[in-house]
Amino acid sequence: MRLRNIKNAQDIISESKYVVSYPDDYQGKMYKLFKNKNKIEIEIGMGKGDFIINKAKQNPNINFIGIEKYASVLVKAVKKLNDVELDNLKIMNFDAHIIDEVFDKEVSKIYLNFSDPWPKKKHADRRLTSPLFLEKYAKIFKDNYLIEMKTDNKNLFEYSLVTLSQENYLFDEVKLDLYADLDKDNIQTEYEKKFVSLGMPIYKLVAHCQIAKKK
Repeated sequence: MRLRNIKNAQDIISESKYVVSYPDDYQGKMYKLFKNKNKIEIEIGMGKGDFIINKAKQNPNINFIGIEKYASVLVKAVKKLNDVELDNLKIMNFDAHIIDEVFDKEVSKIYLNFSDPWPKKKHADRRLTSPLFLEKYAKIFKDNYLIEMKTDNKNLFEYSLVTLSQENYLFDEVKLDLYADLDKDNIQTEYEKKFVSLGMPIYKLVAHCQIAKKK
């Protein structure tokens, strides 16, 4: 998918009260951004923001951080927040490859929604459920590991089931067709709305791993 360049996107982002310009300054002390010690949940690859914004609206006692690599995409999320007041939401613009340089043992849950499947075998390490990324996540989780994933890509879903299992994750939920048994609290992403309208199945998993067992 070709990303359309948006003029002054970086300026628009940097002016938003929701955007954290230097996130690594808060490594290990993200609670200072929210001025409380409520648990922190993050979405890696937040896109245009529908999911994380609505999550924050529905869960005021949880702190949410949306992460997006592309400023040209993130600017659309920022614009949606112009007239919104959410004390429990922050946004960060960086590549997930450095996620363990931004967070440190302070994340309670990770959401992976419609991540790039990187279908070529030589690009497997770029998948957000690759062993490389799972190792990074292990450094940022606070108490236990908890990952929730939705995707339209069957191959990525099957790959993720394998990699998570190999890292001793246990599955709380595995759905091969989310909309055949839809969760009451399901929040759609922009991609999800599109895929559902086309009649495509949505795959979902929720997996956890206790730190004691991981060690």
